[in-house]
Amino acid sequence: MDIRRLLICLAILVCIVGVTACSQKTADQTDTVQGKDGNIVSGSGIASSQGVGNPYFTQDSTVREVITDPAFEDFGRLLFPVDRSVSEDATLSEISSDDVYVWYSDIQSEKTVEIVNHLKARADVGEKIYYPIYSEEEIREDASKADTGLFYFGGSPREKFAIMNAGGGFMYVGAMHDSFPHALEVSKMGYNIFALIYRPDEPYKDLARAITYLYDHAKELGIQKDGYSLWGGSAGARMAAVLGNQDYLRELTGRNDVPQAASVIMQYTGYTDTSKADAPTYACVGTRDGIASWNTMKNRLDRLKKLGIPTEFHKYEGLSHGFGIGTGTVAEGWIDDAVKFWESR
Repeated sequence: MDIRRLLICLAILVCIVGVTACSQKTADQTDTVQGKDGNIVSGSGIASSQGVGNPYFTQDSTVREVITDPAFEDFGRLLFPVDRSVSEDATLSEISSDDVYVWYSDIQSEKTVEIVNHLKARADVGEKIYYPIYSEEEIREDASKADTGLFYFGGSPREKFAIMNAGGGFMYVGAMHDSFPHALEVSKMGYNIFALIYRPDEPYKDLARAITYLYDHAKELGIQKDGYSLWGGSAGARMAAVLGNQDYLRELTGRNDVPQAASVIMQYTGYTDTSKADAPTYACVGTRDGIASWNTMKNRLDRLKKLGIPTEFHKYEGLSHGFGIGTGTVAEGWIDDAVKFWESR
């Protein structure tokens, strides 16, 4: 009888240990898992797209599936150019072309998929990924202001911030190729990165508002107020250069308390103005750019250098206009050089 009782007790003990172990394993998997962007996310049940789970979106996902996803609330449409006719039935693979993103080259559909998955993964664990820069009252007074805002790609608490500005000839905003990829890559380094969606007919006003918005809300956003950088390609580079100039910054914001950008990072633009009030400037361009001559860009930086303003210039053999982050080209890695230039300031 004693032996029988002993066996029963042992059996119960084994069951208790097994249940506890399973519960602990489940808790561990829930408390710390890998998000679709490859980062560790706490308190989430997201499965990694690099592991056992599948990505939210693929190259075969449609624009409609993306913009109507609950993660993107009422701002999903701003992920794609609102000033161009983009079919909601088009797949992410189909829209990743120069038919949609005119004047651009080396467009990568894989990056488009990575970007929308990154933003959705962060939104699904409760992180804020979008900030309107105008109030509801301002939007009621001017409906066009609803087509503006800042997509937030993440970063480390109390770290510096940057604003990425896509080009598009002031006809549309080519963010999915010319600012979102930059924002994603630099955010992986720990910086707080925002990509601006602006109105093509009010680009400087919208960038000025974005800068003051981040400055005024720095504490609640957990970002540094100074030491920021402005990035841009093509038309977006003009925006970065203009708002990087201290005199224009004061004029366009109407304020003297907002600090000047620590650096301007610009790609493929024909902008030629120079002033002692300009910010330290990094520039890169391709030698086969038929829109922005590399000689024009280099000449401008040479003039800035003579004014005592720090500069760095890179030209890439054989590249045409709008190569973006340059993945798979001779320009690949320029982002790292640009960040080092920003940090050195």
